[in-house]
Amino acid sequence: MKKMCKNSVGLVLGLFFALVHLVWAILAAAGAVKPLMDWVLSMHMVQFDFGVLAFDLGKSAMLVVMTFVCGYVCGWVFSAIWNLLRKD
Repeated sequence: MKKMCKNSVGLVLGLFFALVHLVWAILAAAGAVKPLMDWVLSMHMVQFDFGVLAFDLGKSAMLVVMTFVCGYVCGWVFSAIWNLLRKD
């Protein structure tokens, strides 16, 4: 079995994290966050008051970029550890 490519795993995980948060930003722009969160919390039998801020394109872009970076780092570190621990 070949070793994991740290860059590839980092890119895949980073892109996945970024895509999930891009969808979240689109939901925020559409005004669908509060009803969605109310629904999700109700399935967990939880209710609390929270506010949703106005959509901000700059903050949304930063969210997508930062989650990509965090996902890339997590994927890179995971595959580096995996490659160190696996036996040939």
